[in-house]
This record gives sequence, structure tokens and C-alpha cells, in this order.
Amino acid sequence: REARFGMFIHWGLYSIPAGEWNGKTGYAEWIRNEAQIPIEQYDQFVKKFNPTKFNADQWVTLAKDAGCKYIVLTSKHHDGFCLFDSKYTDYDVMSTPFKRDILKELSDACRRQGVTPCWYHSIMDWHHPDYLPRRDWESGLRPQSGAHFSRYVQFLHDQVEELLTQYGDIGVMWFDGEWESTWTQELGIALAEKCRALQPHVIVNNRVAPNRAGMNDPNIGKIGDFGTPEQNIPDRGLPGVDWESCITMNRNWGYNRADHDFK
Repeated sequence: REARFGMFIHWGLYSIPAGEWNGKTGYAEWIRNEAQIPIEQYDQFVKKFNPTKFNADQWVTLAKDAGCKYIVLTSKHHDGFCLFDSKYTDYDVMSTPFKRDILKELSDACRRQGVTPCWYHSIMDWHHPDYLPRRDWESGLRPQSGAHFSRYVQFLHDQVEELLTQYGDIGVMWFDGEWESTWTQELGIALAEKCRALQPHVIVNNRVAPNRAGMNDPNIGKIGDFGTPEQNIPDRGLPGVDWESCITMNRNWGYNRADHDFK
């Protein structure tokens, strides 16, 4: 309520193809699914992720100078790749040539400049062997036999514990990808409770549980602290509900080099 304005940063392996695959340029952070890229081929981006010019202090200064009081960064998007050093997977930034914990550098820079660090963390995971369901187009490529969703839930909790114990006080845990049938209200409640047990003052968005009727549903349910209207600002607000519009600067969340349609 006090901060009012933050910067949302989507960054990951999908930034490397920059929205282009097989001559088509309309992709972004969903490129692995929308272009139907086999996991073995997509994983080759790990060897190419080496953002040597990354400077966390520059990013935070940019946000602060624009008036942002907080920054939300993708600790993990739907493709499952993690921008932090996780002991529960090798599918993270430490397996890249870069080998630096981006979340640590950003959270440290935020504190130096009085900006609050926050994490976006995907519930959906297209890479983890125990996440279900698989993408429809993967049916002949990644069989579901041997997968146990309960193991994935434990993995998710373990990573959330890393995010809320290794980087100091975090302002918001911004979840997404909660709409598939495997993720239940009970699982959402347990994950929200996990967050609050680790950091009692952390703010949790409504997407921690499957209580939305759509992207712009004002309902925050009985679990999340605020609603998340996407790509619009409700013309009358959401009466009686805390809410935050999440809006892209152009048409995509992830980097697309062809997208110059800036608002």
C-alpha cells in the first residue's frame, strides 16, 4: 500500500532465443511450450546463458530512479530453470558459464539502495521429472510413468524455503502457474502457510492457489493477500480488495527482440 509502484523482471533461458524459433518471432517466455521445443534441445540454452554485463546495482538504480519501491524477479519461470543457486536441482544458474547467484546479487543491491526484493516463483514446471501434467505435445517424448507429483510438491516447498531463508527479508512471494488440475486449494493453502511460517510479514499473491476465474478475476479467495489483474487497470479498482496490476512494457513478459510495441 505504501510502495505503490514496482518493477517486474522476467529473465531466464527463454531470453536467449529472444522470441524467435524456426523463423517465427512471436514467442517469449512460453517459447518452449508454444514452439514445442523438445526438452533436450531447450536445455542447450544452459550452456549459452552467460550475461557478463549483468550489474545488479545498475538495474536497481534504474528501477529506483523510475520511482519503483520494490522489484519482483523470476526466481523460476514455467520452464523450470532457476536464476539462483539451488541445492535441489542442477537446472540453475550455477550450471551455466555465468555461475553467479543472480538473486543474491539483486537482493544485496536492493538493500544497498533501499528497494525491497521480491520473488516470482512458478508452481508449474515443464522440466522437473515429477511435475504433472506433461504438455500435450510431449506425450510421446516424455512419458509420465514413474512421475510422482507429491515429490514435486516437496521440491517446490524446498525451493521456497531457500528463497525465504537465504536472501534476507523478502517483500512478496509472487506465485503463478497454479491453474492446472494437479494443483489444489489444499496445496495452495499449505504453500502459503509455508511462506508465512518462514517469514511472517511476507506478502503472498492470490495465485498461490487455484481460486481465479481468469486472468483478471478480482477474487483473492481466502488465501492470497492481493489480487493480480493482468494487462489492465480496473476502472473502478477492486472494492474492498488489495490489488496490483501487472502490465508489460511492450507485448511480452520475456524478452522478444522483435517486439517494439512499447506502451
